[in-house]
Amino acid sequence: MTEQEKDNLFYFCTLIEYIARKTKNTRRDVISHFSKKMIERQLRLAEVNHCLSFEQVSDELIEELSIIGGDLDSVGECKYSVPSESSIGRVYQTLILSSVKDDLPQTIIDVFSSFISDEISNFNSNVYYSNPSYIFCSYEEGKLLA
Repeated sequence: MTEQEKDNLFYFCTLIEYIARKTKNTRRDVISHFSKKMIERQLRLAEVNHCLSFEQVSDELIEELSIIGGDLDSVGECKYSVPSESSIGRVYQTLILSSVKDDLPQTIIDVFSSFISDEISNFNSNVYYSNPSYIFCSYEEGKLLA
């Protein structure tokens, strides 16, 4: 994967995090609105979209994909400093790059739809700032490792 493709993945992961916070949905709920084809399109557009604000891009996607608001307030429920969207985007990018074999869009769907996504989004836990190898091994195992 080229550096530009990695940057595009980082942008997309950060965008999913941003949309989830904005709509108060789980990351699983947000990614469920994206088809593999739509993910491929967003990865291609990332190079251009990064020049726009996340507000504009997210508003357009929320409307286009009919993403309705939920009731998950991972930011409001956080007792500590809230990590930035880009910090969490980097966690997802690292996990996806560690996990991808040949189908990047499917890997993105699998990661955002897995149990680890809920764990990463629990900002009162230590998962989001854990060692990337720990996150990857837990994801592969299907549960948090002791």
